[in-house]
Amino acid sequence: MAHANVGGGLGLDLETLIDRYKVNILQLIFGTFIATIAFFGGLMTFVERYLPNGIRQAFRYGKHSFKGELDPLIAHLEVPKSWFRHFYIFAVVWSWLAFYIITSTIQSGKEAPEYVMRFLDFVAGGRSHRKVETDSTTALVGTIMLTLQCTRRFYETNFVQIFSKQSKINLSHYAVGYAHYFGTVIALISNTAGFVRGSQPIEFTIDNLTGQQILYLIVFGLAWQQQYSSNMILVNLRTDPRTGRVKTEKHLVPKGGLFNVISSPHMSLEIVMYFCIADLFMPVRIWRLIFLWVASNQTINALLTHRWYQETFRDYPKNRRAIIPFLL
Repeated sequence: MAHANVGGGLGLDLETLIDRYKVNILQLIFGTFIATIAFFGGLMTFVERYLPNGIRQAFRYGKHSFKGELDPLIAHLEVPKSWFRHFYIFAVVWSWLAFYIITSTIQSGKEAPEYVMRFLDFVAGGRSHRKVETDSTTALVGTIMLTLQCTRRFYETNFVQIFSKQSKINLSHYAVGYAHYFGTVIALISNTAGFVRGSQPIEFTIDNLTGQQILYLIVFGLAWQQQYSSNMILVNLRTDPRTGRVKTEKHLVPKGGLFNVISSPHMSLEIVMYFCIADLFMPVRIWRLIFLWVASNQTINALLTHRWYQETFRDYPKNRRAIIPFLL
């Protein structure tokens, strides 16, 4: 890696600075995400009516996008919501690359290649501060889960989902999508045996799987399938059942499946899937941050979506909750 003359001409390279000051880029990313969603989510929940239009416009998108007088500057920072599909293209490639690297490392029984080690040292806390906090079998299970999710979301957003041509998202939402999958995939291996210097992965066998891992694989699989079913219910609202062609781009009231009890089951199930991964990685601090970020982000969006349904459709079912059946 190229050296930069920084630090008062000391000639220290960036890797050395990261190691010396214990800079963990992944923790900075997700810590910033959590602080931002907590601050602005709280404002949107409790004092939205008093906020400048620009803030409300930047935060809201999709069906609950801001409908008042638009801020021209914020409008110039908006892109089509259909661009969501772009970061799922990135996510599917990135997650499959991680799957390949971890399986090949486990198969070799040796440390990951040096270029992988140096990259992890750079983004995940420095050479001398990264510690083994999870085994390679757990990392493989988590990688399988996340790769399955990225693959299915890639398929849905690029070949199934129907985006309204009028729907916009702020450029910040678009950038966050890339940063989320960039960091989440790296977090699967950053503190894993075989990916920390001086450690080795263990051979994978079915016997190595714990009861907890098997349970979470099952729970994840059920949530993964139900999320797909929920997304298909939303798709079918906009298509002709006989021809499959798009008949409307309007937002309508979904019915059936988990939509009968909550307004955003796809968001609720996202939290369940990330909980399955995060709990397996519980000793790894970054995964606690990732789960907190996903849970808070999905909950705020679900609350805004639920409020929009109630305000838009007078006959919206009163028994439905936002994200947790019978509770929230």
